[in-house]
Amino acid sequence: MMTKESGTTATSAPDQPVEPEAPVTAAPPLVPAPGALVLALLALGWLAAMLWSAKAEISSSGITSMAITSAAYALPGVISASLVCGAAVSLVLGNLMTRLGIWRSTPRFLVSLVAGLATGFLSALVVTLSYGEGSAIMVLAGTTAAAATVGGIAGGLRNTLVVAAVVAAGLAVFAVGFALSYFQDPVLNLYGSGDTQASQLTAFRWFSRTSSLASGLAAGLLAFGYLRVAGRRAVERATDTVPSLRWPAYLIAGAGPGLLLLAAEVLTRTAGAEVLRLAGALSEADRAAQSLLGGSRINHALLVLFLGSLTAIIAFGRTLRPAEESTGTPPGPRDADRDGSEGADPADGIDDAAKDPTDKAAEPTDEPTATTDEATAPGDDRTGDDHQPADRPEPVGKAGR
Repeated sequence: MMTKESGTTATSAPDQPVEPEAPVTAAPPLVPAPGALVLALLALGWLAAMLWSAKAEISSSGITSMAITSAAYALPGVISASLVCGAAVSLVLGNLMTRLGIWRSTPRFLVSLVAGLATGFLSALVVTLSYGEGSAIMVLAGTTAAAATVGGIAGGLRNTLVVAAVVAAGLAVFAVGFALSYFQDPVLNLYGSGDTQASQLTAFRWFSRTSSLASGLAAGLLAFGYLRVAGRRAVERATDTVPSLRWPAYLIAGAGPGLLLLAAEVLTRTAGAEVLRLAGALSEADRAAQSLLGGSRINHALLVLFLGSLTAIIAFGRTLRPAEESTGTPPGPRDADRDGSEGADPADGIDDAAKDPTDKAAEPTDEPTATTDEATAPGDDRTGDDHQPADRPEPVGKAGR
């Protein structure tokens, strides 16, 4: 029914209650990755070292066939270094855009693409000008540029802390591989490498497994350490609320170097397929060697991927505490009556009916009490109780008198 009064407007009630609008949650803010410039300098240095090593091998070959074989051997290392270098350079520019307040995806993607293209162009220019001429050299230069571009695009992802952890772990894998290759002869002798081809092949397999095991452990531990330390620093420096890193971030960071090695192998077999074909066409031994090295690189990448991710997850799990320690709640069964009420007195949960009924009667009171010998006035309907029962009818005034 609608009523109309002076100064008021008649409105009809809505048929259904209006549901409140859900609050709009903003996306978590971007956080600059600590130490990105140092990682970029280390990645550039490693790429320069790989380019110089490949140039030395190709230049010392002299013969065209030997130069092709040297280029095929150096191709996977140069590609993996280009991937990490492109990601590191893109990460530095991404940090700069974050500090400038540019958070939109489109400009960040364009800057990452430009960073990868610039790094790849400079690498290809070095290869073209210093390595000499030939189809194998041109394929090497183009593949290096493509790898740096892919790395630059990957370095422009929004989670900069995970990208920086992958770059740091990738550099750790390179360092472990370099150290083992420097001591390759003593390690091969330790595994029983002799004059026979069978003993050399067995020792080489054990050497590859040792390199994969050490690289995976180093990748997982360094990825965990970077996310643990750099994540805290980023949260302390951030002005907005930054969510803490969960286990998927550690899993991806630990598996990142293995994924980079697999991407490098894919680029080697696609963009650099011409170099591998030329090297395998020289002789049957070269073809078998290329096949053996290709399978070894795939196994190495897979072992680094699984061992790195497993090591990072285990290290992260060791830092977790039980729920009782993290919330301050003592261990033991919880009372259902006190769930949801924090800070309640433990004595509040005791049932009053469980107390001794004689305690209340034994307590002395100052108020006078009516004795049972007191006579009741005739006609008075009152009893010793102060209140009448609810189901007793109220007597009619002067009824029966």
